[in-house]
Amino acid sequence: MSPVALGQPTVGEEELAAVAEVLKSGWLAGAGPTCKKFEERFAKAVGTQHALATSNCGTALFLGLKVLGVKPGDEIIVGDYTFPATGHAVLQAGATPVFADVRPDIWSADPAHVESLVTERTVGILAVDVAGQPGDFDEYRAIADKHGLWLFEDAACSAGGTYKNRPAGSLGDLAAFSFHGRKGITAGEGGALVSDRDDLMAHARKLHTYGIEPAFSREGSNELPIPEFHEAGYNFRLSEIQAAVMNVQLDRLPDLMSARRSVAKRYHEAFEGLAGVEAPTVLPDREHPWQAYILTIAPEISRGEVAMKLRERGIQCNFGTYASHVQPVYGKDVHLPVSADIFRRHLAIPMHSNLTDTEVERVSEAVRAVVGELS
Repeated sequence: MSPVALGQPTVGEEELAAVAEVLKSGWLAGAGPTCKKFEERFAKAVGTQHALATSNCGTALFLGLKVLGVKPGDEIIVGDYTFPATGHAVLQAGATPVFADVRPDIWSADPAHVESLVTERTVGILAVDVAGQPGDFDEYRAIADKHGLWLFEDAACSAGGTYKNRPAGSLGDLAAFSFHGRKGITAGEGGALVSDRDDLMAHARKLHTYGIEPAFSREGSNELPIPEFHEAGYNFRLSEIQAAVMNVQLDRLPDLMSARRSVAKRYHEAFEGLAGVEAPTVLPDREHPWQAYILTIAPEISRGEVAMKLRERGIQCNFGTYASHVQPVYGKDVHLPVSADIFRRHLAIPMHSNLTDTEVERVSEAVRAVVGELS
């Protein structure tokens, strides 16, 4: 039988037609009319006043840190259990990431540990929505306000998620999204920076196009405006082709989220009461967009053996994500026991909106069989 893919985009004729329209238009470079349309629609979808399409989530994170005024010597508290793009952005902005241990159930930063890490050098909190489920943003906001810090949401995996009926992305001063191929909506690559802050987003829009307003903003002028460069910016633009794909993906978002939640529900039912495996937790005051479905393997069972045996059965799988503090690039001499533990025991199994009932049952049966064999 064919392998069951770990992740898979949902794309089709609608995306092809949208791309064809862009190709016919003659405007393929980023920050054009198709990007503008996507930004307006995406801001509305995530409940913010502004959205800025970027080349990926990493550039959105870096750009957000730059407009927040991050400088060398600053410390930023970062949820530890995350793909290291989060910590990398802090390093690239010249600051120091200080990693906070995470909750054992939903894997986002433990508010109590976050507050314990605040020093006179702390300027902000970079909170990660792990696998898409938002963390404890009311608590993070209270800590930020108490200590005069900003709050930045790493919503890379979170499109379609909510926290207390508020969309993921609207929970901090800024938020960054990813449109990588394994995300809930995707153009293969891409990202977005979103916010309600007019000042931050005006600055971000200039930095994102080398330090000037994009060419599209000058279209239709009766004069010949010559922009001036007052600071060195970057080329962090999303192409018009990718924006065309993202406009269709936004149309698909409700159906894609419904399909993923249906898969998660069936997995939950299949693994209920299964010794040796713990299914992911969903808190009742938030909606999970299920960018990934991650099992926690019992410590007495070899995660590596589970993975190899699942792959032998044609079930693609992988580790969850990273305990950032153990990565050599950060040079940290700390131990964060919860993050370190789940890093050793997490296993992601197939999760995407194209999974059929037959495939979900096949994955479920394989997990039950392999875990039973190794228990």
